[in-house]
Amino acid sequence: MQRFSGLSLLRQGLTGQRGWQPQWRHADPKPAYDALIVGGGGHGLGTAFYLASEHRLTNIAVLEKGWIGSGNTGRNTTIIRSNYLFPESAALYDHAVKLWETLSQTLNYNVMFSQRGVLMLAHTVHDVQVARRHVHANRAAGVDNEWLTPQQAQSFCPLLNIGDIRYPVLGAALQRRGGTARHDAVAWGYARAADALGVDIIENCEVTGIRRDSAGAVEGVETARGTIRAPRVGVAAAGHSSVILSMADVQLPLESYPLQALVSEPVKPVFPCVVMSNTIHAYISQSDKGELVIGAGTDAYTSYTQRGGPHITSHALEAICELFPMFRRMRMLRCWGGIVDVTPDRSPIIGKTGVPGLYVNCGWGTGGFKATPGLIECPYCGERPEPEFAYGGQAHIARPRDPGQVSPQQWASYLYLRDNQRGIHAERWRHAHGCGRFFNALRDTTTDHFLATYKVGEPLPQVKEPG
Repeated sequence: MQRFSGLSLLRQGLTGQRGWQPQWRHADPKPAYDALIVGGGGHGLGTAFYLASEHRLTNIAVLEKGWIGSGNTGRNTTIIRSNYLFPESAALYDHAVKLWETLSQTLNYNVMFSQRGVLMLAHTVHDVQVARRHVHANRAAGVDNEWLTPQQAQSFCPLLNIGDIRYPVLGAALQRRGGTARHDAVAWGYARAADALGVDIIENCEVTGIRRDSAGAVEGVETARGTIRAPRVGVAAAGHSSVILSMADVQLPLESYPLQALVSEPVKPVFPCVVMSNTIHAYISQSDKGELVIGAGTDAYTSYTQRGGPHITSHALEAICELFPMFRRMRMLRCWGGIVDVTPDRSPIIGKTGVPGLYVNCGWGTGGFKATPGLIECPYCGERPEPEFAYGGQAHIARPRDPGQVSPQQWASYLYLRDNQRGIHAERWRHAHGCGRFFNALRDTTTDHFLATYKVGEPLPQVKEPG
């Protein structure tokens, strides 16, 4: 691996930049490895790098169905922080922040980590109470976090409007060690460093099945490029984790939701930090290219598409323009979407599964984005705009007749386990801003097209499989 330094940059500049080597090999899959990682994003590539560098396990491969970083790693808004409430989450994320602080040196690759501070706004009395609780919990756990008055928040971020607005700013929690990084640089840096240690980075290699032996243990995977054998398989596929795990008959409490983001035209440096607001579901920072990077809240229903829904981004932009009036004349350049894998308690799942040799790293939440169609047909009112409807989760889940007679495992399955189907999914919906009635629907989560809607109590319609 060529090492980057000021001297090497100067030398290449004097020779017309013609001496650079490829950042990593485009490896072909071998028949067998000691371990396989499914997913070529930040988590998958990071897992491969640390297995090789810390544990000397180098006969491994990262399998990515597209190109590395093409999933949530390349689609997120790059915010880094550790001011989470629960001690376990705070410890996990704070360890990550400490790794971020030296990651460029570790990888010999500039990931453009900028500790510019993350300001989390409070707009209501409840917000203030929750934010102060976070501050006290974080400080007790040794994680930096501090409470600011509205005036102190405006002093830290001078563009912030704390005046007479729809959601007044009553204060803010500030983590000064938080900030942003360059998402594609993280993927490239990990790939380059892992490749230098002997890891094979295999792109355009979609996993289509998981092979198991007679005892049920993992023995390899089926891919678009043939069978690859390995006694250990790690899944780090973000929103598609459920799809991969179902190949081994593993079901986890995961649901995949859409999340969107967008960027503005580039301007000179004007925004000094990251500002987040959970109440109005919007957050903003400025990239090193000068673009304002704006994120929104998750959509209301599960999906595997990657298109943007205008009403979601419109709501986020309305909030941003109210908090920062000077941005009202900015033009938006592009928006994008991805897929977020969410657990009931919004905490990740990391570790072994019930299948020997199968490991999982999933449930990290807001890492991908996507969008929705325009009209939904209510069985009672006819076609109406999608914002009139509220998603109610998976349909046809029967409540146990006598909850006192079921085991804790059965009750937990009833509460938390859902199909998270990639394809036709039966769902409950409510025409919240119309007739108010509940109804069921069949929706293709790969396209977000509604295939049928039907009244509660009616049998499941027979529809043709898409494609």
